[in-house]
Amino acid sequence: MRFSVFLNARTMTPDADRQLIVDLEKHAVLAGSLGFDAIFLPDHHFNGYMAIASDSYMFASYLAAKLPDMHFGFSVTTVPLHHPVRFVERINILDHLTKGKLLVGVGSGTTPEEMIGFGVNYKDAGRIAEENLAAAEALWNKRIEDEAIELDGFHKGRVLQRIAPSPYGEKHARLMPVAMKDTSITRAAVNGWPAFIPAFTPPQIGGLEPLTHVKKYFGKYHEQLLAAGHDERTVADALSWTTHSYQCVHLAETDEQARKEVLEILTAYQEAVDREAAFNAKAEADDANKKSDRTGSALTEEWMATWCLYGSPATVIDKLRAYQQVGIGNILCGTVTGPLTEQRLAYADQTLRLLAQHVIPAFQ
Repeated sequence: MRFSVFLNARTMTPDADRQLIVDLEKHAVLAGSLGFDAIFLPDHHFNGYMAIASDSYMFASYLAAKLPDMHFGFSVTTVPLHHPVRFVERINILDHLTKGKLLVGVGSGTTPEEMIGFGVNYKDAGRIAEENLAAAEALWNKRIEDEAIELDGFHKGRVLQRIAPSPYGEKHARLMPVAMKDTSITRAAVNGWPAFIPAFTPPQIGGLEPLTHVKKYFGKYHEQLLAAGHDERTVADALSWTTHSYQCVHLAETDEQARKEVLEILTAYQEAVDREAAFNAKAEADDANKKSDRTGSALTEEWMATWCLYGSPATVIDKLRAYQQVGIGNILCGTVTGPLTEQRLAYADQTLRLLAQHVIPAFQ
């Protein structure tokens, strides 16, 4: 299995943003030196969740210059918030800067507060995402001599020539849908792309049996991928990056120490989420932006079972064996979950070193 790092820290106040960026760079460079396969970044706005994720593509391009052997991914780009032309242009640029080592997670978004800042209603996000992805494919396929492409959905435009630059390879960079909706599963499988495999089924976001959901969604994706007629290399590559994500991964020398420290981490994380909740409530004041699902407290066993991986190296290896047997190719590790204090960064670096020393070798 591959192991990747998910940069998912938070700041509680604007004056913490500068140090966050400095610390994330240091953490990413450490991950590169320890042999992790990829750095993944989210796409967030306005709320202090990964303040630099307001433009993850820019931060990824900066890190790519420092880590030329690293793959870069997005978990995930909120497609409705991006004009299709800029979406395609920026992916192509980063595709070149990483020399094809790019994995673009795509989704419709989960946060009404972020949607309304871009003039998008939450209830329309799914439709706009599908609209934008169809437009993006048309733009990638357009040649100079083709008729103009008219964008007449939520985002408007008329493209006469082509997208510049062109992709790095014969095809554009791999997208990574979330294998939950049937349309997303089919999109990933038909194109020979990897997918994110969920560990829950809405509206219940969390539970004590995440592996049951992983098996269900991976099975659907895997069946369609094999039936799509791809060559062995394409299938193998897609499966090697098919991803199971943890919001919080924390390792310590003993299970007892790991449990104590992860509860400290999640307490601070929940305080940050609670601070954001008041603004989310304002965003959901009308029916067009009301969510139908809710995420429980991070301090519950259900949340921890779904979103956390913690323990001693031996315990973490045992837990991951089940996901290896399912066929998961990439474990995405949220190592900086919550406010990134000095102590939190020390815990994150501790986790990277223990993963690299004990866990990664066990799966190679």
